[in-house]
Amino acid sequence: MHFDKSPKEKPCCTLPTVKKLLEEKRRRETSSVPPSCSTASTSPIPPNTVTQLSSSELFTCTGASSSYSDMAVSYEQWPPTSEPALSYYSSQPGPSYATAYSLPMTSEYGTSQPVSVFGDTMSQTYQECPMTVADPSMASSWPLLSPSQTTQLSFGSSMDATKLEEARMLLNGMDYSRATGQDEDGDTILHIYTAKGLRECAFAAAERLRDIGRLDAKEHKGKTALLVAVTANQPEIVQDLLLLGTDFNACDVKGQTALHLAAHYGFPGVLQAILSSRPAVNLEARNFEGMTPLHCAAISHSVTMKALATSGMADVSLQTKAAEKLSCVQMLLSAGASLHSQEIKSNKTVLHLAVKEGNIDLVRYLLRIPLPNMKDFVNMKAHGHTALHMAAGLHGNPHQEEILRLLLSRGADPSIRNLENDQPAHLLQSGLQGEQLKLMLKKRSASSRRRNMSLQDQE
Repeated sequence: MHFDKSPKEKPCCTLPTVKKLLEEKRRRETSSVPPSCSTASTSPIPPNTVTQLSSSELFTCTGASSSYSDMAVSYEQWPPTSEPALSYYSSQPGPSYATAYSLPMTSEYGTSQPVSVFGDTMSQTYQECPMTVADPSMASSWPLLSPSQTTQLSFGSSMDATKLEEARMLLNGMDYSRATGQDEDGDTILHIYTAKGLRECAFAAAERLRDIGRLDAKEHKGKTALLVAVTANQPEIVQDLLLLGTDFNACDVKGQTALHLAAHYGFPGVLQAILSSRPAVNLEARNFEGMTPLHCAAISHSVTMKALATSGMADVSLQTKAAEKLSCVQMLLSAGASLHSQEIKSNKTVLHLAVKEGNIDLVRYLLRIPLPNMKDFVNMKAHGHTALHMAAGLHGNPHQEEILRLLLSRGADPSIRNLENDQPAHLLQSGLQGEQLKLMLKKRSASSRRRNMSLQDQE
């Protein structure tokens, strides 16, 4: 449906779509100059001065027909770093993991800027969410809020009561179809305010839609206002919507919940808002690729770590993003996400996913977690392959030997065979390094056999 559009006369103030608003945000984040391509928004936001991102993180603008929510989470071989990045806003069918996860997403909402709202200009300050750099040795660096604390916002300043009343008056004086309806893309005015980061306006619109039972209206990609708030990295609006009663387990057309999206983009502030506001959130929810939020967080962290290694470990923005994504892994585990959960397509656990990509930081963190059944966890199979099999296949990876040693120290069994009857030693590379690693595995295997025989003798 359209908002008050006459077939003969174009309205003087059209409502921008959510996808165009998020396009503008992404372009401002990836360039310090105004974007060259125009949008149809009648309330443009002046470009901000932002930190210049590395070339490995740039997103390209593909025009008004693009989408902000294309994401797929199947995992394939990493794409060569020389290939151009696929635009996040591609309107083509959903990309594979190699493209959708090839670049970590960043957002900056720490600027104060005037925003035109249907002809009325309001001053809106976007509060930066305080970030804590994760310490891999800690169980979690993001303490969760108790239920009694949920009414006290912890993501910035409290809501401006005057602006909230102004926003309510604005909504009350607005045409009913505009205030409560959906446009041709399925966007409600709440989706628009949320994408812009207009907290007071979003709260007023959410109250209005809640009263008529449409708080969880979905746009054309299946995103509710909550999912848009997560994608736009708006923790305060996320918490407001949760307190107003939005469905915190709602999913988009790809089956992704708010937790999946927050974990994928690496937004600890948003993740904390979700976990602290709704303890009953489904930590083991599966998207349509069969992955839990923990799987998404692990994959996304591996992507950033690989980009960081390519940049020579000198990119501060990537270092910060890697720390934030590891914080997301920690927070999910601290909240009760299961380390033993296996994604459906190939039965990989979070450890398999980390080892497969040679993500030494994540492997170290996971193997430090005190599990009573660590040996069973380390030796879990994914279509026949243990994590040790996957580590043996990391030919040329600088962390291969360390990962093998870490796994062995935590009880990995080098005698286990995969579906092809291969032991990990059979999957090692040829040459001197492969022979040295093979000798290490054989010694550990012989030591394990002697230990088992000794235990049998004692029995």
